[in-house]
Amino acid sequence: MKPLRLFFALPFSLALAGCSILGSEQRDPVTIYAPDVRVAPDPGWPQVAWTLIVAKPTAARVIDSPRISVRPTPGELQVYRGVSWALPATDMLQDAVQRTLEDSGKIPAVASADAGILGDYKLVMDLRRFEADYAGGALPSAVVEVNAKLVNNRGQSVVASRTFLQQKPAGSVDVAQVTRAFEDALEAATADIVAWVLVSGNGDPNANR
Repeated sequence: MKPLRLFFALPFSLALAGCSILGSEQRDPVTIYAPDVRVAPDPGWPQVAWTLIVAKPTAARVIDSPRISVRPTPGELQVYRGVSWALPATDMLQDAVQRTLEDSGKIPAVASADAGILGDYKLVMDLRRFEADYAGGALPSAVVEVNAKLVNNRGQSVVASRTFLQQKPAGSVDVAQVTRAFEDALEAATADIVAWVLVSGNGDPNANR
C-alpha cells in the first residue's frame, strides 16, 4: 500500500508514542493511506445461482470517518495525528466485499444498493470496530469487527447473521506499519464474510431458484 501525501504550510512532525497520537486541528502535512484489499477466490467457495445487493454498511460516527482511530489504553479512543484514510472505513469495507464477490466468479451478479438493481439477497453490515488497539501491549493490533446479516429480499427474512472479528498485529508503532496491519485485517474479514455469504445463501431453504 503506497500512501499519498498532501502537504500544507506548517512543518510535519509525527511522534508515535504517548499522547502524541492525539488528533489535531493544526494544518500539518497529511499522509493519506489507501488500503488495496485483494482477496484471491477460494476454490472451496460454492458456485451460486442467485444475485446479491450489498447495502452501505452502518457504523458509529467515530468509526465512519477518514480518521485513523487508535485505542492506547482500554476505554480511551484517539486518532493518529497527520494521517487519514482515503475513504471512510465503511466505504472500504463495502468496496472490499463487493469487489471480492464480483471477481470471485462464484456469483452471477453483485451490485450496491444505490445502483437501483433488485437482487435475490441483500447483505447488511454493521462495522463495530475499525481501530488500532494496544490492549495493554507495546505494539498495537488492527481490529476489524463486523456484524453481517444476509436477507432474503423475496420474503424480507434474515437467512443468517454472524459477527466477524479479525485482529492483526502491527510490525511496529510506525503508522505505515499500523495501516498495513489494517489492510491485512480487512482482507481476512472480507474473505470470511464472502465465504459465509455464499454458503449461507445456498443453504437458504426459502431460496427462489
